[in-house]
Amino acid sequence: MSIFARIAGWLPGPRPAAGERLTAALDAFHDPDADSLALIRRLVGAVRPRSRRDQEANARYGEMLDRLEGDAALRLAFRGHVVRFVASRRLVTFFTDSGILPGTGFFSEWWRILGDRLLPPAPDEHRLKDCVNVIFDRPDDWRWQARIPPGHSRRLWALLAPEEELRGADWRGIEEQMLDAVLLLAHRISGLGVEGELVRASPGFDADLPCFVALSAEALAFVNETRAAFDDPAAAPDDGAQLLVIADQCAETLQRVRKRARSVGTSLHLSYLLTRSEQCLERLREMVAILVACTAATARDEAIAAWADFTRAAFLAENRRNSLGHYMAQLSALLAVRVTENAARSGEHYICETRADYGAMWRSALGAGVLIGGMALFKIFAAGLHAPLFGEAFLFSMIYGLGFVAIYLLGMTVATKQPAMTAQTLAGLLGDVRATRQDELERLVDVVAAVCRSQLAAIAGNVLMALPFALALAYWLGQLAGHPVIALEKAAHLLDDLDPLGWAIPHAAIAGFYLYLSGLITGYFDNRAAYSDLGIRIGRLHWLRRLLGAARAAAVGGYIADHLGGIMGNFLFGCMLGSTGVIGTILGLPLDIRHIAFSSANLGYAVTGFAYDLPLGTVLWAGLGVALIGATNLGVSFVLALRTALGARGIRFEHWGALLAALWQRFRRTPRDFLLPPRATAADGG
Repeated sequence: MSIFARIAGWLPGPRPAAGERLTAALDAFHDPDADSLALIRRLVGAVRPRSRRDQEANARYGEMLDRLEGDAALRLAFRGHVVRFVASRRLVTFFTDSGILPGTGFFSEWWRILGDRLLPPAPDEHRLKDCVNVIFDRPDDWRWQARIPPGHSRRLWALLAPEEELRGADWRGIEEQMLDAVLLLAHRISGLGVEGELVRASPGFDADLPCFVALSAEALAFVNETRAAFDDPAAAPDDGAQLLVIADQCAETLQRVRKRARSVGTSLHLSYLLTRSEQCLERLREMVAILVACTAATARDEAIAAWADFTRAAFLAENRRNSLGHYMAQLSALLAVRVTENAARSGEHYICETRADYGAMWRSALGAGVLIGGMALFKIFAAGLHAPLFGEAFLFSMIYGLGFVAIYLLGMTVATKQPAMTAQTLAGLLGDVRATRQDELERLVDVVAAVCRSQLAAIAGNVLMALPFALALAYWLGQLAGHPVIALEKAAHLLDDLDPLGWAIPHAAIAGFYLYLSGLITGYFDNRAAYSDLGIRIGRLHWLRRLLGAARAAAVGGYIADHLGGIMGNFLFGCMLGSTGVIGTILGLPLDIRHIAFSSANLGYAVTGFAYDLPLGTVLWAGLGVALIGATNLGVSFVLALRTALGARGIRFEHWGALLAALWQRFRRTPRDFLLPPRATAADGG
């Protein structure tokens, strides 16, 4: 044999067609001595999509069901392998743990997922829970499983559990383990109901405690009566009604805790406990529904549907158990809603509904422009020190961070902070809008118009003050020093930073992302302050009460609690702006930030560096760069914040076309609404 023939023999041959693989996988079930796990795994491999472009998994699943329904011998062999395989495994962990958060806590589970993705654990094939991961061994198997119609799952279970099989020995073993799972779930829910975090968050725990305690006792009674009904078909089975009533009472308690958490604050641990408790309650209901249907002689269809729906959801959840994205999605809803609602309340202060609000916005924006002009010069001076990288990052971060905090505490407005806040307010309105209700649509248009004019006022105030203030400050300092305060080389560098065809726009997008993060940070710290009773705890500090007195200490605590989010959001936003360029230098990447207000001030300083001798075209080109920087700052932060707020509230707004049409009609009719506040009326005192 030649070397080429040997190499050809080692190479894999052409892959069989999908239909041939499915036929071979089904025919293998005729062997009664074959390994059932291997057979099922092979069958799943034949149905699974062969590539991302393969959209025929549903068709192959349907073909498999047609073959089984049309071939009695194959159906009998298939049923025997699958039912014996399930019955021979330990099922309790599958019933109680698949798709349910573990009791280890948030960070333990986080590290478990990371570790299992790097080094998958060795499966115990005596446990069905582990076997599911052996059968569906690809992390994205849930995607094609989710596309399988629910009707297909019910057809499969109708094949596995015909009427004469529901009372078989194998099924009785499965049902016994389900009864054990019901008891375990009830005990777990009872334990979670008295967790310290839930007790603290429950406004009326003394009234809620009995339902959690009673759940375990009622579950035991249900299990005993159901087991008796299995042993004696003449015995009246428990319909589970009382157990479900108590479960509903527990669920109502958890819902009250959720509602309270949305108003007074939550924590990651509380969100984890609530999610785990609700998952256990839902699983308990599923188990009871299946067992009740199995004990009823006339409820075969209900039993099959309950089995099919439960296993479908459990298989999907088990396949996604190592998905960090899915894990975070389970826990983020409550915390995200709370964070975004805090930001939404802040956003309401950035919307000008009246002429007085509009005037106040201009004044606050002009004041911020003065401080930003000064901060920009301090940053230029700090860069001229040529400090070590860490020192430079620290100086820049303090200039930005402390400056933004000062702007916030003085009640001034930075234009780019608005979108991340107002997006949350708009998201709350979008969830209530119906395209068929013109009044609701018009109200939303009113808010959008108010947001537009508020944003324009803030931008104009920042830019119109930062630019001339920079020119005036640089001129005055130059007169005092006897030479320009901005060197020609530095001025050229400042102009280059504003080039629309350079890195200005990508760097502005980075700043926009930081603006979005700062909104979340603000909401997070506001939530923490409310949840931890920060103001009350500060007011009760003994040393502070001795120093200031009880009343003033309480006032200090209240002030810190009310402003903690804004302080931390602005300070950390400044730190992100100040350190990005240094991080880019360390990594050798073109990382930096551009902010519209600082860019307008830098344009003023660049003009003074050139002794006011710049061609008009150069100034206009730099001005275009400033405008594009501003548009990018606002657009990126607004889109990200709006998407987060809609996702946190579970809102899928589908009326964008109607909204855009209404906005266009309003702009054509009264464009003034988007630029200026409404005219004063007699009712306004004007």
